[in-house]
Order: sequence, then C-alpha cells, then structure tokens
Amino acid sequence: MSLKQFYTFLLFIFLIPVLSSCFQVIEEITMRNDGTGDVVLTINLSQSKTKVASVMLLDSVQGHKVPSKQKIQQELSEAVAYLKKSEGISNVKSSTDFNNYIATISFTFKDVSNINNITKNILAQQKIKATNSSSYSYNKTTGVFSRKYQAVGTAKTEFNKLKSQDKAIFNTASYTSIYRFEKPVSTVSNPAANVSKSKKAVMLKSSILDLINGKINVSNQIQLSK
Repeated sequence: MSLKQFYTFLLFIFLIPVLSSCFQVIEEITMRNDGTGDVVLTINLSQSKTKVASVMLLDSVQGHKVPSKQKIQQELSEAVAYLKKSEGISNVKSSTDFNNYIATISFTFKDVSNINNITKNILAQQKIKATNSSSYSYNKTTGVFSRKYQAVGTAKTEFNKLKSQDKAIFNTASYTSIYRFEKPVSTVSNPAANVSKSKKAVMLKSSILDLINGKINVSNQIQLSK
C-alpha cells in the first residue's frame, strides 16, 4: 500500500470538491520490535473549516459536485470494509469530525508489508490513477525500516491538466509522515527527515506540490539501535 495514494482516494471523495484553502495530510506508522504495528491516516481541513462549512451548503463548486456528509461517511465505511477483508489487517476504524473537518482511518498490521498492495486495489476500484509507487518493509533482525518511494512520471502531466482554480487548492497543502519506534533511531537516509529528541520518532514534512513536481523524494531507510 502506498499510504500517500490512500490519501489520493480520500481527497477525491472528500477534499477536491470542497477545498478552497490549505489542508494537511498526515501518515503515522508505529512500529513494534516484533514487526507488528499501527497506521493512522489523517486529512485535516481545520484551518479552512469556515470556508469548507460554507461550501458544504452548496450543490457544486468549480464544476465539482459537493458530497453530502452521508456520502462521505458511506465512502469511508466502504474503505473500512475493504480494509477489514485485507490480509494481515485488523482493528480497522474511521472517524469524521464535521466541526473541524478532519477525517481519519486507523488499523493494525501483522507485518508492515501487509499494507503495500491495499491502496493500489482501492484506487483501482475507484478508477483513480496512482500518483506514485511506494512500499514499506521492516527487518526485525537488522532493525532497518524502509520506505521506498517512486513518483509516477505522469503525475505532473496529470496535474498540469487541471484547471487553474483546481491547481490552487494544492498551493498550501502539506504532507507529513511520522514513524515511531520502540528502539532509538541510529541513522536516517533522507536528509529532509528530522529525528525527535527521544530518538524514537522520525518526521518528514513537505509540500504536496513538491511531491507532484518531483522536487522531493520521501524514500527513507531508518536504522534502529541494536
């Protein structure tokens, strides 16, 4: 599963029709020493909640149909149902805060590799093109957590096809990945990544436009202390 691609799915059902200002997408993975872990995916529109609330009262905006709260809940429920049937995935939950416009999906995995193909299949069901190739792995013996990311060459081309007002949606959008571990982090391969003071978390934040335009790569190899 590419977690960033999962956000693409959520963006299409929730954000694209209603956005008029900044938003955040946040990916959190908590790895345990035994290889199991938890994922929390969040889309946060709270900084734009007043504008979003106004748009939600409309039938359409900029040529996009505005989804109802019921439609959003339905789509999230379908995503949850799919995740519950996925191998190695359990404890799937979703939440929506329509006061602050925050949507979250969380689940537990037996092995981080269990999440690698989920988004690809979800996007295929929705007939949405993937924007990147991304995979995760964790070697319990060596204590190495890896995230491999490869942007799809057509992502920038597809973005350039959007109308100017649709492109503007992404001007202040940000993407943040946070990886937490039980052991301290020794090294990280991505120079843009920041290690927490506790040495047990790694954060990488970038603008979504930089990802679309290939100006940043979120691949990372994280070596834990032995």
